[in-house]
Amino acid sequence: MKNYEIVALGKTELLAKIEELENRLADINFYKAIEPPQNPMVFRNSKRDIARMKTRLTQIEMQEKSNA
Repeated sequence: MKNYEIVALGKTELLAKIEELENRLADINFYKAIEPPQNPMVFRNSKRDIARMKTRLTQIEMQEKSNA
């Protein structure tokens, strides 16, 4: 996911997307024991996307605190 796509998401959308990606990552790790993934970069990209979304979520929360 690109940064401009993450910035366009709202707080609830970010939370839903983070949960979805974390579940997907857990599934990939589970199936990794059975069969190696065709694209091993999926792990790195998923972890980076989750980190970007959590960073954006923190930024939104900081903005809400400063505006309140």
